[in-house]
Amino acid sequence: MSSVYWFPLAALLEIAGCFSFWAWLRLDKSALWLIPGMLALAGFAWALTQIEASFAGRAYAAYGGVYIIASLLWGAVVEKQTPSSLDMVGAALCLVGASLIFFGPSMAHHS
Repeated sequence: MSSVYWFPLAALLEIAGCFSFWAWLRLDKSALWLIPGMLALAGFAWALTQIEASFAGRAYAAYGGVYIIASLLWGAVVEKQTPSSLDMVGAALCLVGASLIFFGPSMAHHS
């Protein structure tokens, strides 16, 4: 499976896992929320290792841009918090930066 699919899956799992802790500590949900949360975080770590990159740090850095967009989508869909136009511009800039980090080395070898 391509990194194009692994990045969003990793982001969804990380956000869901972290949200379970948020729900438990900030929204007074049951501690049982932590069980699927911990499973989601383990799945996140596994999914991130599936990304085709020469170095872990490069994969994590590129993932950051995807995570930002996924976080805004999570806020919109799950928490009903509409991103502002500045949120969208910032997310687009981050995604451009993440793309440069991830694809830059292969592009540099071809020029």
